[in-house]
Amino acid sequence: MSVTANLFSTVIRYNFRPLAFLALLLLVRPFFPFLDEFPKLLSPLEKAFEILLICGIAWLIIQSIYMLEEVVLRNYTIDVKDNLEARRIHTQIHFLRKFVATIIIILAIASIFMAFEKVRQIGMSILASAGIVGIVIGLAAQRTIANILVGLQIAITQPIRLDDVVIIENEWGRIEEITSTYVVVKIWDLRRLIVPLTYFTEKPFQNWTRGSADLMGTVFLYVDYTVPVEEVRQELRRLLGASSLWNGTTWGLQVTNVTPQVVELRALMSATDASAAWDLRCEVREKLLTFVQHNYPGALPKVRAEFQPDNSLESS
Repeated sequence: MSVTANLFSTVIRYNFRPLAFLALLLLVRPFFPFLDEFPKLLSPLEKAFEILLICGIAWLIIQSIYMLEEVVLRNYTIDVKDNLEARRIHTQIHFLRKFVATIIIILAIASIFMAFEKVRQIGMSILASAGIVGIVIGLAAQRTIANILVGLQIAITQPIRLDDVVIIENEWGRIEEITSTYVVVKIWDLRRLIVPLTYFTEKPFQNWTRGSADLMGTVFLYVDYTVPVEEVRQELRRLLGASSLWNGTTWGLQVTNVTPQVVELRALMSATDASAAWDLRCEVREKLLTFVQHNYPGALPKVRAEFQPDNSLESS
């Protein structure tokens, strides 16, 4: 299917119903003059027509917003490894779609109320004579308004994006959904952590994929002083070269600490993302341990003790 045909199919799929609804209204409107002899019937019909027209236009605009979202996001898939730009676009488009749709609904409701003269007058008199109502409503909606503004800030500055890997409240997970008031974090064990939007502007958190998905991983090995460090280092290089999880960027093995009992070896490695880094660390830890066990069993941690004979017992 060509690009033009595909675009036309999308327009029809999203806008056919609201367009058909508006077309039906416009077809019915020319028959209203024939009801001039029935003013009691004509007036309610005209009001109903006005309300339905407002609803139809709002429906068409909202459907068009959803259509534009799909068209834009077709070129940005997040099910690939290098998806930083796609996640940025998805985050912005999702929030802007919800924000604009909310504004359209509010404007449509306001327009419907303004269509009734009595309701409009009552509303204007209440606002003019009882300003305290507006203050109370403003205070009651303070948290909601704050979340909306924070959501707009997040969509622009993007401290988080869809599918970002984050550490929140000591939980590792991915950003699954960003709404106008809260964020859903999919934890590694498939639990969902619901976090208010204001959390991301008020408290520190870790974003492992803020600039890039690449991560560094470390593995600590505790062995005896007799371990041949260079042999372990070469084994690490061989293991990483044979692993599909290593991205080939960074690696190393250093003695990072010594205690009276053991030597601490730190193996450093890089991977394309958090999941690959975790699996690579587990793989390297297991295979390095097996290497030491099979080739240098004497280098496994041990406790040394020195026994001295009691000369007083021999002399007696």
